Formats: sequence, C-alpha cells, structure tokens
Amino acid sequence: MSLIISNIALHFLSKIEETGEVTLRFGPESGEADHKIESFVDSLHKIYNSKGSKAYGNFSSMPAEGDTARFVDIMESYLSDAQSFYDFSTQAANLLKNEIEKYDLAETGYLIVCHYEYMGGRYLLAAIIPMSEHYSVDGEQNISADKHLDTNKIQLAARIDLFDYQQNAEGNRYISFIKGRAGRKVSDFFLDFLGCEEGINAKEQTQTLVQAVEDYVSVNQLDPQEKQDARKELLSYCKEQKATDQDVSIKEIGKVLKQEESGQDFYSFCQEQAYPIEENFPHDQTIVNKVTKYSGYGSGISVSFERGHLGQDVVYNAGNDSLTIYKVPPNLKAQLLALLENEAKSNNPFNDENE
Repeated sequence: MSLIISNIALHFLSKIEETGEVTLRFGPESGEADHKIESFVDSLHKIYNSKGSKAYGNFSSMPAEGDTARFVDIMESYLSDAQSFYDFSTQAANLLKNEIEKYDLAETGYLIVCHYEYMGGRYLLAAIIPMSEHYSVDGEQNISADKHLDTNKIQLAARIDLFDYQQNAEGNRYISFIKGRAGRKVSDFFLDFLGCEEGINAKEQTQTLVQAVEDYVSVNQLDPQEKQDARKELLSYCKEQKATDQDVSIKEIGKVLKQEESGQDFYSFCQEQAYPIEENFPHDQTIVNKVTKYSGYGSGISVSFERGHLGQDVVYNAGNDSLTIYKVPPNLKAQLLALLENEAKSNNPFNDENE
C-alpha cells in the first residue's frame, strides 16, 4: 500500500433534538495506525478522488472573528510542531461545532481529520462521515440493528494539498472540496469552518478546454472521423489524469492531439486565441465524458450515440422535432422484432391461444 498515515483523529458530533444543542465527543488520542486504519483511509482516499463534483480554492485572508483562531492558524501551529496533531484536531472539531450551531444545521456524524502521504503527495483531509443503520442475522436467526460509518455518502469533505500550500501559499487551488449535492447552505457552512474561498473554477476551465478543442479541429478542417478521433484522444488523456488525481496540461494535450503538417499545434492555437484557461488545472471529468457522445433522457426515453453518427446514421429534424436512426443496434433490433412478432400473434383471430 502506497498510502502512509502520519496522524489521524476521529471525533463525534451529535445534536439533541429537544434543545437543538450540538454536543461534541472527542475520540481517543490515537497511536500508530494499524492495518485496519490504513485500509479505511485508503478507501476514503479513493472515494474522495472518485467524487466528480469537486471545486478548488484557498484559505481566505480575512481575519478571524473575535478571539477564535482560524482553521489555517491551528493547522499551521500543528505543521510547525507548536502543538500536537490531537490538539489541532480537537480545536478543529470545536470550530466545526460552532459553525453547525451558527447555521442551525442538522449535519452531524464523525469528523475525521487525517494527515497522510500518497504517491509522493502530502495531504490533510477533513470530512464529516454520516452514520447509517445496517442489519445482521446471528446463528439463531435473530435480527439485530447497528450503525456504521457510511463513507460512500460523504458530501462534506475537503483536502489540502500540503506541498502546494507550503510552496505556493498565494495559489488558488491547493484546497479541493466536494461541491454540489449537499446544498448551498450546507456547503457554505463547511467552507466557513475551513475559512476557504473558491478559487479556480474547474467546471468553467473544462468547458473552455472542450470548446478550444472543438474550435481547433474545425479550424484545421479535419474530416468527421478525425474530429471524433481527436475527441477520443482528449477523453482518454483526461481519464488517465483523473485516475492519478493529476491536473490536465494544455501542453500535454497539444502532444496528444493529432497535428496537421500545415497547421499549428493545439498549445500554440490556445495561446494565439487567448482562451481564458490556465496552462494546468484540475478538470471536471463529467464534462469531458460528453465530448464524444450526445445523450439525453426524458419521458421514459433514453438516447445516446457517438457524435460522429449525427447527420449520417442518426438524423435530427428540427422542423418536426424528430430523431431518425438508420442503423438500429442489433440487440435493440432483436427486441423490437420479437415485440412485433408477439403483437402479430395476439392480433391473429386464428391463433390457437385465442380459441
């Protein structure tokens, strides 16, 4: 296992329904991480990486309110060995408790704070892990209920790239955080807890990248198949970068995309056109996944096809809002023929089944 845990702490936050009071129970001061903890953090790391709706930012330069230290201040105190990791984690848990009370939210569960290394990177992960009930049956077939950490349902989590933060404190992307499903108010409270403000917008950057690639293949007058090949090359490259949690690079994409002898490479094209795009940035894979296909769902109809088929095997008529498919997939064709055959039998008055 290439994941190495430096420190980890787990604290529990709950809310008393009758009074609305948030209670905090500190976990034990952990010693050396055993194999179970390593496996748990490795699983958490993979789950976090797989979350597609992440945003990126940096610590705010705004001073703390009152006498309360900011998250970045207590983190710095730990990183400089001015205090222990456990003390840092309990202070962080109190900051989180205060934010939950301020926003009057019901977001409770286990706060995990973990400092670890992975593939040469150093990270600090903070996440609220919700609880879920599960059921089990013993040898006497008695059913019992218990609770477990539901890591797959994590929506409130952030990770600080410590190398990036310490080498480029003025940057705007050393903090990544899950964004989207938790809701705006909940996301705001978690960002306030961290003292984080959104920096680079991965979604907008990726949309600009996709548009730049479309412009590039059009300017170079590639034929439909060559355009589709270029989109597939972009998709393959971005998937590889996402799998290793690496930024995409415009220069590397320039090497990946096919270059016509008479044309300029993609990197030079982007510079000449002055697209508002960083040379390296964390991308949104869900946007790139759509570059090779058109797809849609509604009213019980789901359609998906490669872009190269549009205008040839698949034709859209805007006048009557219809879609004509000329090459029906074999498995769908078999189902349709079987359906027509069954309908013909059921409508035949001489069919034995109708006698």
